[in-house]
Amino acid sequence: MTSENQAQDKDLRIQTLQQALDARTRECEALRTELEDTNRGVLALYSELDEQAEQLRHATELKSRFLAYMSHEFRTPITAIQSITRLLIDRVDGPLTTEQERQVIFVRDTAAEFADMVNDLLDLAKLEAGRVDISPAWFEMVDLFSALRGMFKPVLTNPDVSLIFEPPQELPRLYTDDRKLSQILRNFISNALKFTPRGEVRVAAELADADRITFSVTDTGIGIAPEAHGSVFQDFMQIDSPLQKRYRGTGLGLAVSRRLTELLGGTIGFDSEPNVGSRFYVTIPLAYASATQPSTASGAQ
Repeated sequence: MTSENQAQDKDLRIQTLQQALDARTRECEALRTELEDTNRGVLALYSELDEQAEQLRHATELKSRFLAYMSHEFRTPITAIQSITRLLIDRVDGPLTTEQERQVIFVRDTAAEFADMVNDLLDLAKLEAGRVDISPAWFEMVDLFSALRGMFKPVLTNPDVSLIFEPPQELPRLYTDDRKLSQILRNFISNALKFTPRGEVRVAAELADADRITFSVTDTGIGIAPEAHGSVFQDFMQIDSPLQKRYRGTGLGLAVSRRLTELLGGTIGFDSEPNVGSRFYVTIPLAYASATQPSTASGAQ
């Protein structure tokens, strides 16, 4: 091959490489432009999401403030109604006829239902606002069950239902917020009594493992249909049943219980079968984890 042919061949290769380089440059430029457009779109999306998050946070704050304000405002007249009905039932202002007593008792019970609704709404507002503090302390299981038994004794009006507290067997002391735990169990027991026409409601506690304890409330009530299981712990959830229609409520008790359980570092759940009964349970640490938690040895003294 002559030197002239070699030069032509070299120029051809250089031209081919230059064309390939130009094509690759154009591709890179197109990709760079596309990437810039994508980045601008992502930044716009982030900005929109931030704006929506701020709007949602503001709306949630307004809702929580509204619930807290209205709950406080409702408490005063409800308390007045309950006080007046108590005076009437106690015959402080004179005797009542049988019909008058029946009507006053109806007003009293209705006021109690509304008071429960208000308390649930206020609890929800505090939880959503992050204003619920955990105050752990050492306490005995038998004291917790004794207090719960005393709370529910006056409301056991159905002779066909027994409320049974299984005696705690060799269970250690707990270091947690007994008021929050009591509120969770009260919600469980209250629901079980409402939806158990006959049979029993059984409250028990047992060690889940070396570091956790499980409290359970088991009833022989109407149970919950499988299709409703996924929404039981949602806000304002109420099971559609004939018994439910007899009781007014917000459907917040179990939702509040779920959030309180999370604050205590535990888990919550249930098992239920229609026309057989339900078992609601909560598992929490034996000792609430906090920076100021005392040692087990010093707490047990």
